[in-house]
Amino acid sequence: MSTGKILVVDDEADIRVLLKEILSDEGYEVDVAANAGQARASRARVTPDLVLLDIWMPDTDGITLLREWSATGGEECPVVMMSGHGTVETAVEATRLGAFDFVEKPLSLAKLLRTVERAMDAGKKRRVSTRPQLAPLLATFGKSRVAQQLRDELTRVAALNTSLLLVGEPGSGREALARFTHEVGPRSTRGFVSLVASSIPEAGAENFLFGSVADGNVVPGLLDQAQGGTLFVQEIEDLAPRVQRLLLGLVETSTFHRIGTPTPVSFNARIIATAQPGVEDRAGNTGGLRRDLLAHLAAMLVRVPALRDYAEDVPDLLRFYVERMVDSEKLPLRRFSVAAQNRLRNYPWPDNLRELRSLVRRMLVKGGPEEIRLDEIESELVANSPPDLPLVKQDLLALPLREAREQFERAYLQQQLLLCNGKVGQLAKRVGMERTHLYRKLRSLGVEFRHSNDE
Repeated sequence: MSTGKILVVDDEADIRVLLKEILSDEGYEVDVAANAGQARASRARVTPDLVLLDIWMPDTDGITLLREWSATGGEECPVVMMSGHGTVETAVEATRLGAFDFVEKPLSLAKLLRTVERAMDAGKKRRVSTRPQLAPLLATFGKSRVAQQLRDELTRVAALNTSLLLVGEPGSGREALARFTHEVGPRSTRGFVSLVASSIPEAGAENFLFGSVADGNVVPGLLDQAQGGTLFVQEIEDLAPRVQRLLLGLVETSTFHRIGTPTPVSFNARIIATAQPGVEDRAGNTGGLRRDLLAHLAAMLVRVPALRDYAEDVPDLLRFYVERMVDSEKLPLRRFSVAAQNRLRNYPWPDNLRELRSLVRRMLVKGGPEEIRLDEIESELVANSPPDLPLVKQDLLALPLREAREQFERAYLQQQLLLCNGKVGQLAKRVGMERTHLYRKLRSLGVEFRHSNDE
C-alpha cells in the first residue's frame, strides 16, 4: 500500500531518476516532471501529497511556480524547495509563499527523507483540520430510531475496507451517506471520486477507466484518481454490459491494465455503489446487472430508508434546511407553521429528501410572511404533484374522502390481482369478498381482469 503520492519537479534527469528510485523504495508513489508545464499537467491529473520542487528550471523557475499555485489556492499539499544555489532571500521568499521547507543540493538523502516524512505528516494534519465537516445532514438530523440505526450501521461499516452497496430510492440521500462512510473511515484523507454509471462510455471504457501508456508516457485514467480513497459509482445497474465485465475483473483481481502495456497496476480503493430497491431480483435478467458483479459489490449491503419511513424527523429536517439555506444562500428567513409541519409529516415524499430540500428552497425564494401557513403548503404540493405514482407515494390527504378511498381500493385490488395471477376467484378468497360483489367493484373502479373457464 502506497504511503503517499509525491511529485518531483526537477530539470535534471539524474536527480529525477535518483529521487524516484529512493522514494519508491520507501513506499511512496512517485511522479516526475522535468519542467513547470509537466508539473502543472501532473497536478491537474492527480493531487499529490507532497511536491519536491527545484528552484532553478529553464522555462519557469520554482519560485514563480510556487507563487502561481499559492495565488490559485493550490496549497492543498506541502511543497519542499530544492536548490544548489540557495540564498537567504530565496528561502525567505519560498517560506512566505507557503513552502514547507528548503533543502540544498547536493542532497543529503538522510536529511531529505526526514524532511519528506515531516512534510507528509504536516500535510496529513492540514487535510484533517481543513476537511469539510461530516455530511451536515447526518450530523444534524436523526432523532428517530430509524435514522439513528442507519447512522450506527454506517459508522460500523465505515471501519471496514469491503465494497458497500447502498440500496434505496432516488433522492433518499445515498450520496450523502456514501460521503459520510468515506469521511468516518480509514481512507478519509484520500480522494472521494464520484462517477455516474451511465456516463461511462462503452466504447473506450478501458481508456476512460484504466488510462494508457504511449512512448513511455502514462496517461492516468479515472481509477488513478481514486487510488487509496473511495470510488463512488451511482446507479450501478446503469453500467453497460462491457463496462460490467471490466469492473468485475477489477474487483476480482484488484488490478487493471492500462492500454498499451501488459503490466498490471494494483488498485487500492474502496468501491461504494448505489442501486434502487429490488436490485437483487432484477440481477441476471437480460440487460441487467450481472449476479457475480452484484455479489462482489454487495459484500456489505445497507438499505437506505425512504423519508416516509422516518417521517417524525421531517420537522427537524425542515428547520435544518431553512437555517442552512439562509446562511449559505442568503435567502430570507421563513418558518413552517405547526400545521404546515404536521401536514408535511404525513406527506409521502415520493422524491424523498431531494424533494424536501427543493420544497424548502422554493418557499424561501418565493418569500412572503415569515410564517409558512398550511394553505400555502397545500397549493405548493398540488402544483408539484407528479402523476402516476404507486399507492405508497400518493398524497391521499390532498384528495376528497371518496376519491382517496377509490384510489386506495383501485391500487389495492390491482396489486392483489397480480398476486393471484389475474384470477378473480382466488382474489375473492384473498380479500374476503363475495365474487359477484367483487366483479361489480372491479368494473366500477376500472380494474381490468380476465374471465377464466376454470373459475
